[in-house]
Amino acid sequence: MRNISRFASASSRCALAVIVVATLPSSALAEVDGDGLPEVVVTAQRRPEQAQQVGVALSVLNGTDLVTRGVTNVNQLQYQTPGLEAVPAFGGGQPQFRLRGVGFDDYASNNASPVGIYVDEVAKSFPIQTQGLLFDLDRVEVLRGPQGTLYGRNSTGGAINFLTARPTSTLSVGLDADYGSFDLFRAEGHISGPIGEGLSVRIAGATEQGGGFQHDRLTGRSLGDADRWGARGQIAYTGGGVDLLVEGHYGGDTSEATGLRLFDPLVSPYGSAAPSRVIPADSNHRATGWGASDQFAALHGFAADTKPFRDNETIGGHATLSIDLGSAKLTSVSAYEHFRRREYNDWDASDLAYAGTYFGSRANVYSQEVRVASTGPGPVRWIVGGYYSNEQLRDQFDSDFVQSLGFVARTSYRQQAHTIAGFGQLDVDLTSKLTLTGGLRLEREVRRLRDFDTTTTPLVGIGVPAGSSDLRYTQLTGKVAANYHVSDASLVYASASRGVKSGGFTAYNTLTTDQLAPFKPEILYAYEVGTKNELAGRTLRLNGAAFYYDYRRQQVQSAIYSPIYGAVGKIVNAPKSHIYGVEAELTWAPVAGLEITQGLTWRKGKFDRFNDLDIAASTAAGQAVTVSRRGQDQGFPHWSYTGAASYRLPLGGYALTAQADYAYRDTLAPVLLGPNFRVHDYWLVNATLTLSSGPWSVGMYARNLFNQHYDLTRNFFLGGIDIAAPGRPRSIGVRGRYSF
Repeated sequence: MRNISRFASASSRCALAVIVVATLPSSALAEVDGDGLPEVVVTAQRRPEQAQQVGVALSVLNGTDLVTRGVTNVNQLQYQTPGLEAVPAFGGGQPQFRLRGVGFDDYASNNASPVGIYVDEVAKSFPIQTQGLLFDLDRVEVLRGPQGTLYGRNSTGGAINFLTARPTSTLSVGLDADYGSFDLFRAEGHISGPIGEGLSVRIAGATEQGGGFQHDRLTGRSLGDADRWGARGQIAYTGGGVDLLVEGHYGGDTSEATGLRLFDPLVSPYGSAAPSRVIPADSNHRATGWGASDQFAALHGFAADTKPFRDNETIGGHATLSIDLGSAKLTSVSAYEHFRRREYNDWDASDLAYAGTYFGSRANVYSQEVRVASTGPGPVRWIVGGYYSNEQLRDQFDSDFVQSLGFVARTSYRQQAHTIAGFGQLDVDLTSKLTLTGGLRLEREVRRLRDFDTTTTPLVGIGVPAGSSDLRYTQLTGKVAANYHVSDASLVYASASRGVKSGGFTAYNTLTTDQLAPFKPEILYAYEVGTKNELAGRTLRLNGAAFYYDYRRQQVQSAIYSPIYGAVGKIVNAPKSHIYGVEAELTWAPVAGLEITQGLTWRKGKFDRFNDLDIAASTAAGQAVTVSRRGQDQGFPHWSYTGAASYRLPLGGYALTAQADYAYRDTLAPVLLGPNFRVHDYWLVNATLTLSSGPWSVGMYARNLFNQHYDLTRNFFLGGIDIAAPGRPRSIGVRGRYSF
């Protein structure tokens, strides 16, 4: 009842916000003239199609929407898309994506996500590669459910496709900047145009500076200032049935890290190695603390009082070649990505050296996709293709336990992954109203963990010297679906698919060889029915879906028992579980200038067969004791809600636009951590007021308008140190834009 009452109360506040505050219009809104909603064209199925004619649950946001709502990072997309969650593990740089309840909890760098992230059809193999700045985008498409018969990478949860703005055949220049609370400054710009017959270029860049809202509870020093930047260059050629796009990009992030707060008091429990003191819980969500031991700091070349930081770099590019073969088109996508990560975090949120962490990663990924797709008219459409990727990762993960356990733990390893897959899909129009779809994907993957080593400084006789592990699998996945057009404005569809997510290795502070045993790929059988409708003279768009997921070998963050060390963390496979839910999306333009969008998702997941380690009972018995999780809720949020309302008022040669967007996230209740680590539900409301004329606009914005205090995640790295990653407080600012 508490959640329901809070939901209703916050709904009334959102309604008020829609009336009294505002934002910049989306590009779609600018086209609404009373004759109906504009068509939205997507390439979710590797060909341009109207989104309402595609029998797939998907959401689309254009580039203007993303800039207006302050979405500069993929994690922020969760407040604009129903059913999506993106949680930073321990508040750090490792994101954990979840879509429709399908997710994966892991703070190590080496394992794949069940939600595929793509930029211009190029997959980001490691979640840590997804944290750069978003800028100069045409749109983002979020697809729900298993993907694989049309995409290079496998996934069980879905896919998020970012499509960058392309070079233009006429001159185009744009600049967008904003300045807000905590001295946060963001800017992005582009220049694009032709340079010769059939040739055009586009250069874009962005930066984000400042914005640190936290302070050290002892000294008052600030923490969290951003220092991120990115640049992208593209050159395109079109002529003679050939389209070629060559892209290169570079990004850097030397930001201060987000600090953690103590939601319970920290009592020094680890003996004489640490000062005897109690640090009270932080009632102030902006308070934090940090500090390293001299030994840990010296190992990594920084001072003991250095602020937590990131020092990340990415460089890469891709070439996309398309050749018109008459009734078909050949497409090749070749890509290379290098990523370097240095990240220091303090996971005890204090000046004590209890639980500091350092990540040092180098990843190199090469991928190649080739596909041929039909283009001619007719009742049959097909696509066949092949995909190959080669992933190389060198990783280091060190933990500062000097004042808690008396040592620095050091883990290092190499990981290689080779994937080769063939995929295809066939669409057949049996009648003018009924279309059947079938798709298959055959994938072979080999993962190798080499030179895995966990040791300590000083040596205390624990760890795994020179371990290795291999994982090989071949999986056949596929999809069958039926789309029925009730009318030109109404579609119903049903689908059944089998998705797979790669297996992998537990690669954090591993102490026993048993922890190195790989966890297996997870399998998801997905069943879905849905409908898409345009009503009221195409001024109302209403889509909905219901789904049931039959999970096999679900990958779960758990533990195993060691006779020497007791319970130690490990990712394991839960034999059988299920997830089910419903979702709805609405877009409504009742009068010219007014647009309202709403998205609501409810989902629930339970374990059907899973004998998990009972950590407390195992510790007491001195041996492994299991507990059945049968019937237990999986703990992810059941409800999520997103919405926006925008009104554009013409004022002679000007226009005044008011908009609010808002999101609700239900309670997160981690299965293994217990009720103390529940992340309570919360609302966020953003708003903007914008005055525009021709190529320019100026405005002001408020994000987290009601200054909601909330946590993104709660956890502990060492027992007795309960930490939370706080969300951003209210931020108010101004922004300007010029483009032609």
